[in-house]
Amino acid sequence: MKPDRHARTMLPIPDRPSPGLTTYDAKDPDTAYPPIEPLMPPDGAPNVLVILLDDVGFGASSAFGGPCATPNAEKLAAGGLKYNRFHTTALCAPTRAAMLSGRNHHSVGMGSITETATSAPGNSSLKPNTKAPLAMTLKLNGYSTAQFGKCHEVPVWQSSPMGPFDAWPSGGGGFETFYGFIGGENNQYEPALYNGTTPVEPPATAEEGYHLTEDLADHAVSWIRTQKALMPDKPFFVYFAPGATHAPHHVPTEWADKYKGRFAAGWDVQREQTFARQKELGVIPADAELTARHAEIPAWDDMPDELKPVLERQMEVYAGFLEHTDHHVGRVIDAIEDLGVLENTIIYYIVGDNGASAEGTVNGAFNEMANFNGMAALETPEFMVSKMDELGTPSSYNHYAVGWAWAMNSPLQWTKQVASHWGGTRNGTILHWPKGITEQGGVRSQFTHVIDIAPTILEAAGLPEPTMVNGVMQSPMEGTSMLYSFNEPDTPERHELQYFEMFGNRGIYHKGWSAVTKHRTPWVMVGGAMIAFDDDVWELYDGSGDFSQARDLSAEHPERLHELQRLWLIEAVKYNVLPLDDRTADRLNPEIAGRPTLIHGNSQLFFAGMGRLSENSVVSIKNKSFSVTAEVDVPDGGAEGVIIAQGGRFGGWSVFVSGGKLKFVYNVLGIQSFETEAETPIPAGNHQVRMEFAYDGGGLAKGGGVTLYHDGEAVGTGRVGATQPMVFSADETTDVGYESGTAVSPDYTPQSSRFTGKIQWVQIDVGDDDHDHLIDPEERLRVAMARQ
Repeated sequence: MKPDRHARTMLPIPDRPSPGLTTYDAKDPDTAYPPIEPLMPPDGAPNVLVILLDDVGFGASSAFGGPCATPNAEKLAAGGLKYNRFHTTALCAPTRAAMLSGRNHHSVGMGSITETATSAPGNSSLKPNTKAPLAMTLKLNGYSTAQFGKCHEVPVWQSSPMGPFDAWPSGGGGFETFYGFIGGENNQYEPALYNGTTPVEPPATAEEGYHLTEDLADHAVSWIRTQKALMPDKPFFVYFAPGATHAPHHVPTEWADKYKGRFAAGWDVQREQTFARQKELGVIPADAELTARHAEIPAWDDMPDELKPVLERQMEVYAGFLEHTDHHVGRVIDAIEDLGVLENTIIYYIVGDNGASAEGTVNGAFNEMANFNGMAALETPEFMVSKMDELGTPSSYNHYAVGWAWAMNSPLQWTKQVASHWGGTRNGTILHWPKGITEQGGVRSQFTHVIDIAPTILEAAGLPEPTMVNGVMQSPMEGTSMLYSFNEPDTPERHELQYFEMFGNRGIYHKGWSAVTKHRTPWVMVGGAMIAFDDDVWELYDGSGDFSQARDLSAEHPERLHELQRLWLIEAVKYNVLPLDDRTADRLNPEIAGRPTLIHGNSQLFFAGMGRLSENSVVSIKNKSFSVTAEVDVPDGGAEGVIIAQGGRFGGWSVFVSGGKLKFVYNVLGIQSFETEAETPIPAGNHQVRMEFAYDGGGLAKGGGVTLYHDGEAVGTGRVGATQPMVFSADETTDVGYESGTAVSPDYTPQSSRFTGKIQWVQIDVGDDDHDHLIDPEERLRVAMARQ
C-alpha cells in the first residue's frame, strides 16, 4: 500500500503545487508535469451504505425476534454482526442529526424536531459550522456521496423553495445527490419529493402501483450502478433512509394480508411470544426479564370487543409495511452484491431511528393528524370499524395503537419519545463488512450509540477527523468508534457515558448503570397536566444483570442514583441540554418559541405557480377569521381548477372553480368536509373573487360562516362546522394555480387541478375582516413592498 500523500485534517485538502523547472516550450524534452489524479480516499477505503429505518421498535423485526418478517436483515446479520445494545435519541430528527455529525443531538441544535425549535442553542435546529457532517468530510476526501429518502433536519424557516439550502442534503449537507423528502413523514403513495433542491412529482400514481419506498430503492440502485460504472475505483457513501415505517402506515394490501389472523391474541401475548423468540435467537441474554405493562397502556383484554378487529388490522398493515420495506432494502444490497463490491462495503442496517411510535393514540388512528390536533375523539370506534378495510391504502393516513408500539419494543419499557427508557432509544442494528469482520452471525453487546457511526466510518476508511472544514475550526466528534468491537466480541466497551433527553424524559448511562426519569407520555399530545421537573421520579438500573431495565434499584442504592443524577446534570450543561423544555403547543408558535418565521403581519401575497410551500411558509389561518382574494382572468366558456389550496385529502382547505363556479371546501382531517359554492359562474374577463371566513370564536377548532364574492358582490354563503386548530399536515403543502400531493376536495385530482384561466395574484388576510370586499391595488403594492 503506497503512503497517502495528502494531509487530510484540513478540508478541502489544500492544493500545493510542487516547485520544479518551468520550460518555455511544451515540446522541450525537459517539460514534465505529474498526471492529474482524481482525489481519492486512502487505498482500501470501503464503500459505505447506511440504512436507517423509521419508527421500528427493538422487538419488531424478525432479525431481533419480532413478528415482522425481515429476511434481508436476517441474511445480512448471518454474514455479519448484530448489536443488541445500540442506542438512538428517541426521536427521528435528533437521531439523524446526531448520526450524520458524530455529535450529540443537542450539540448540533436538534434537541427536538425542527417544527418545535426554539432560540435555545440545544433546540435551535441549527447545526454549528464547527460540526461538519460526515458526508461532507467523506466527499472532501474523495468519496461519491448520495442520500435517498427522509431528511428532517432542515430548519422550518429554511424549508421553502427559496432556501437557504445550507442544511439541505445536497446544499450544505455534503451529499452530491439527494432524492427524497424534507420533513418528518410523507404520504407513501403521493409524496412531496425533491431532486436536490428542486420539487418533483412522483413518476407514477398510486393507481399505477407507485410506492415511495420502491421509488427510493429504484433511485438508489440506479445511482450505485452508475457510480460503479463510471468511477469503479472510487468508493461511495450512500445513506438510504426510507420514510418507512413511520406513519402513515401505507403498504399494498397483499403485503398486509400475509399477516391475516396473526395478531388475534393481542399485544400482551405478542410481547411474550417475541420475548421467547428473542431468547431463542440469543439477541437478548438468557437472564433478561420481560418488563411489565404500565397502567397507562391498556391491556388487550380491556379493549372494546368491537374495536379488536380494527386493532388487529392495524398491526397486520404495519407488519406488511416493515416486510415490504425490508424487501426494497434487499434490492439495494443485492445491487451492491451484483456489482461485486459487497466484500469491501460497510453496511449499517439500523432497524429504527427510535423505539416504536406510540403517537397513534390508545385506539390507533385512521388519520394520525387527528391526535396532533387534539381531535382524536372524532375517530369513534364506529368510525374506525367503518374504515378498517381502508387501512394502509391511499385513502387512509393511519397509525397503530399504543399497545402495538409497546409490543414492538419487547422486552423493553416505553416507546418512541421516551428517552429515559430503552424502549425509546434501543434499536437493533446489523453491521456487515466481509473484508473487515471475520465472524459471521455474531452478537455484540458493548454499549453503542448513533453518534458512534461517523467515527467508525472514518477509522475504517483510514481518515482522520478533520480539524478544519471550509475554513472553520472543528470541534471533536463526541462518539466513539465501534471498530474495536468488530473482531473482539468480549473486549470491554469504550462508550461508557451517555446522556439522554427528549421532551423532559431523561436518562444517563455510565459503566453499566442507568438512571432514568419519564416526564411525559407520548400519546398525550394536547392538554394533560405536566409536573415540575424536580418532582419527576427517578429509577436506577444495573445493566450488567438487567438487560431490559426490569428491576428498579433506586431504593437499594440511593447514593448511586444521586451520583448519576449529578452526572446527568453535568452532561446536560456540557452539551446544551438546558434549559429543559416540555412545552408542546407553545413551541409550535414561532413568536413564543423564538425562531425565525418567513411570514410577518396579517397578510400574505402569492402569485401563480408558487407551490410546495410548507405550513411554516404560509400565514396561519387557524382559529381566526380570514379571507382569500384573487384577481383572475376567466376565458370565454368559463374556467376550472384550483386558485389556492393548503393541505390535502387528510385535512386542509381549497378555493377553486368547479363547473365555472367559485367554490370553497374546508376538509377536517378527511373525516368531515364543508362546502360552499357560488350561485352563479364567474363571468368571462378580469375579476376579483373572494372568500371570507368569519370565525365563531370562543376557543380552538370552532366553525364559522363563509361568504363568496365576485367583484365585491356576495354570490354564495355557507358554513364550516369545525376547523383544525394546530396543523393541517406533516407533508402536504400550499400551492397556487394547482394542487400537488393529494386533493383537498374530490371535485378534482392533482392531475386535473391546474387553473385553466390566468391568476394575477392571490392574497390571504387574517384578522377581524373589518375591511372592504375589494383590496385596493395600492394596498397590495404596500403589502408586497413591506415583505421584501
